[in-house]
Amino acid sequence: MLTSAQADRLSVRPSRQISRHLENCCLRISANVSYAQAEVDVDYLTGMRVPAKTQQRLVQSHDFAPPELSALEEVSVDGGKVRLRTPKGEPCQWKDYKAVVSDGAMVACYQQNDELAKWVNQQPLAMPLTCLGDGHDGVWNLVAQMGTGTERREVLDWYHLVENLNKVGGSKQHINQAEALLWQGKVDAVLTLFEPFKKKAAQNFCQYLRKHRHRILNYDYYQREQICSIGSGAVESGIKQIGRRIKISGAQWNEDNVPQILAHRCAYLNGMIGVQR
Repeated sequence: MLTSAQADRLSVRPSRQISRHLENCCLRISANVSYAQAEVDVDYLTGMRVPAKTQQRLVQSHDFAPPELSALEEVSVDGGKVRLRTPKGEPCQWKDYKAVVSDGAMVACYQQNDELAKWVNQQPLAMPLTCLGDGHDGVWNLVAQMGTGTERREVLDWYHLVENLNKVGGSKQHINQAEALLWQGKVDAVLTLFEPFKKKAAQNFCQYLRKHRHRILNYDYYQREQICSIGSGAVESGIKQIGRRIKISGAQWNEDNVPQILAHRCAYLNGMIGVQR
């Protein structure tokens, strides 16, 4: 048993059996691999065996505070999926979570969009705040909670816009012409081009353009003048990075644990595990 002086010197907190440094080693490793694999890796690297169940308890008991930014000018918003554990014999369930990325900082929440909006609104916001996303309603419902309408510049991701354009099919000439017009933000000209088409794909695309008209800007000008980003690639990359932990082979999560594992993974990706606050 450690004395109080020994515990202070080794940074072992009350009611803990491992040092702060070993705990941080466990948190960093288990942010990348399963708890069972983290047990093996920690033992190999440190010579200390920390069982998988203890690794999991460390994660569940830790407070992974989101980052604090000095300024927030631009956010990208997107969603990912996590597989939930279900009773034996029942099919697994996949449910959505949302993530926000700004200037390399990432925050993700499960079924708590208001918490993501709250984090954004607590940062010093630029005017206007640029918000990028694809065409999903869930993304823009979340964006609507950020800043105010007069402080927010909503931008439809250019690459998703082009992806939807190519679903129209038909003449390559028409597609190229429409893409060139959209690059200049000329929505009405594209509607005029496609509205005579009776194919469902063309009509769906026209409806998509009308819905997001206020989010389709002059991409050419905004990119050339470096006013803001025109794509939400940052958050899409972030979702993939989160998925490398929560979607490892065979991973299924108890629904109650999902918010903490998302916070854990984001804290690691943000370089905040082991950082003194």
